[in-house]
Amino acid sequence: MHIGFIGLGGMGAAMASNLVRAGHDLTVFNRSRDKAAPLAEMGARVAEDIAGACTGECVVTMLADDAAVRAVALGPDGIVAHLAPGAIHISSSTIGLDCSKALAEAHAAAGQRFVAAPVFGRPDAAEAARLFVVAAGAPEALAACEPVFDAIGQRSFLLGDEPSAATIAKIGGNFLIASTIEALGEALALGARGGIDPHAYLDLLTNTLFGAPVHKTYGALIADGAFTPARFAAPLGAKDVGLALEAARALKVPLPLAGLIHDRFVRLINTGGAERDWAALGGLAFEDAGLPPQSPAAASDAESR
Repeated sequence: MHIGFIGLGGMGAAMASNLVRAGHDLTVFNRSRDKAAPLAEMGARVAEDIAGACTGECVVTMLADDAAVRAVALGPDGIVAHLAPGAIHISSSTIGLDCSKALAEAHAAAGQRFVAAPVFGRPDAAEAARLFVVAAGAPEALAACEPVFDAIGQRSFLLGDEPSAATIAKIGGNFLIASTIEALGEALALGARGGIDPHAYLDLLTNTLFGAPVHKTYGALIADGAFTPARFAAPLGAKDVGLALEAARALKVPLPLAGLIHDRFVRLINTGGAERDWAALGGLAFEDAGLPPQSPAAASDAESR
């Protein structure tokens, strides 16, 4: 496929690399042009502007937040203004419900197609093409996107015709991850205060009832105090919990735990945690319990667990 890709952060660069490795004809655009250099060396073309990335069958965006996605897609020189009729915009960003609906409406009005396809997985999973893709959109558009999904992920979950369904699923999933990080931190701090080594306690938990990848990955980061370098920075986690609260208000669903998690993120960010991984949310429980900081281990070691 001839694919455009916009947004070459840690996740986007890894996803784009896997599209090139899969044999797709890729054109990339990033505001900071230097981030495109490794992909150019792999054989991707580098576009001078957004329009240059919109000449193929589809364009993928992987951007930080709603404002960035709206600017790239809906601005006067954005994707909607340049994508050919019938071509597809695949949004892999975690965005809000209103933003997702606005994109779907704008593309439909322009005779284009829109698929929401956010992904679950950290940058190491993106590098290994082991992401989980959560997608929704018109059936024929989803079918056309399968080669893209296959190149970046290990499995795709299709949630129907309305792109907003995938958006809600991703928001809810990230809220659940953040809640798990908080709960893990509290449990490990409770154990540590009672004299249990956090690594030993984590070993018990993850080899009995709590063996999911989210417990193993984030439990190791919390026990090791491995919060830098950030693979997913705390402000992004705070943003995603904020999106959950916005969706809850729009859909009239009470999310009392989301309010608490949001406030914990505010505390983390306001006390120097803005450059730390969102796993540092779990480290707050150690601070609140008056425990010394966990012994930092190399983040790469924690990530490999």
